[in-house]
Amino acid sequence: MRKTRLSDRLLQISTMLSTLVSIVGLGLIFQFVLSRGLSLLSIDLFTSNYYAHNYIAELKPYEEMTYSMPNFDDEDVYVIERYGLALRQGIDLAGNGVVEVEYVHPDSPFNTMISAEVGVDTVDMNANNIIDRISYVDHPTSLSRRGAEVMASELNDPQRVINQVFFADLGGGIRGSLITTMWLIFMTLLMALPMGVLTAVYFNEFAPVNMLTKTMRTFIETLTGVPSIIYGLLGISVFVPLTVALTPAVNTNLIAGSMTLAVIILPIIIRTTEESLRVVPQDHRAASLALGANKTQTTFKVVLPQATQGILTSTFLAIGRIIGESAALIFVLGAIVRDRVSIFEQSTSLAVHIWSMMTDEPANIALSSTIALLILAVVLILNVSIKLSVYLFEKRGKQ
Repeated sequence: MRKTRLSDRLLQISTMLSTLVSIVGLGLIFQFVLSRGLSLLSIDLFTSNYYAHNYIAELKPYEEMTYSMPNFDDEDVYVIERYGLALRQGIDLAGNGVVEVEYVHPDSPFNTMISAEVGVDTVDMNANNIIDRISYVDHPTSLSRRGAEVMASELNDPQRVINQVFFADLGGGIRGSLITTMWLIFMTLLMALPMGVLTAVYFNEFAPVNMLTKTMRTFIETLTGVPSIIYGLLGISVFVPLTVALTPAVNTNLIAGSMTLAVIILPIIIRTTEESLRVVPQDHRAASLALGANKTQTTFKVVLPQATQGILTSTFLAIGRIIGESAALIFVLGAIVRDRVSIFEQSTSLAVHIWSMMTDEPANIALSSTIALLILAVVLILNVSIKLSVYLFEKRGKQ
């Protein structure tokens, strides 16, 4: 009796410790992502391009004068009165330190400059533009990596005559990767959801119980545990050549990526849908058949509508897998961040964007954490949606 109580106590303590370790581990992950990525989270991050448009310009002839400038309370803003310009030390959407244009006086020579770009006469510098460097005649170049304070000090030097100004729009956004992920979700579900649901219907409602169907079920269950990088090898060997032959694509592309993801999520959809079909009472099938409906009508008009809850659950689970997949997509979709997304070209999903940022030198942990925070938020919303849909269907069934 004493041994039994001791054994029970040890099992309870082990269970509590395991739960505590799991909760602490997950909490540390969330804490790390929030602390590193929350500061970059903004609407601009989602709507802006990753690559900035770069400009090279020269100042028009102007008269030296002192401009009346607004008062800036921020200590990170540095005023250049001889040019009517104010610079700020800030960070771009990717978390890199940059020199931002805070203010340009309407009469400043920086307001409208002569463009060095072919086919463009003039270019305007606006607030929130990023200055990369400024070259001078017979003086060292002002570089953004030295900070806004140093650049402002050098611009205020009356001995320096500006030769060219190199500046750009604000870059570092994830708009392209966000669009790519949406395309992947749409096209993957378009291919996998009907196929997975119909396969589950066949196995549960029409397939005979024999060695062949048991073997096929075993294969489907095995596919669930196959590493995703192996699916990537399948995609690069089969789907990429297929899409290159049948579409305008010339390399890895979004269609091939969606086809690969469709194979990855098929076992999830099949197994989840099949389980939801099994819980439909046999009495409902018998009643439908007794009223004169045939097997097909019973399956698609009586049984399948009652499995909608399971189909929705499988859809949410599949979306979560699509958003979080990276290894297979590096093979089939590529790891090149694109602002202009085409289903026939390479691009990156949000998960692959994280991989791309972490392979940079140095690794961009801030932006990677922000994207991870977005993915975690989407997964959380999907989990809540699953629980809500289950609750609503159970409530509807009780009425």
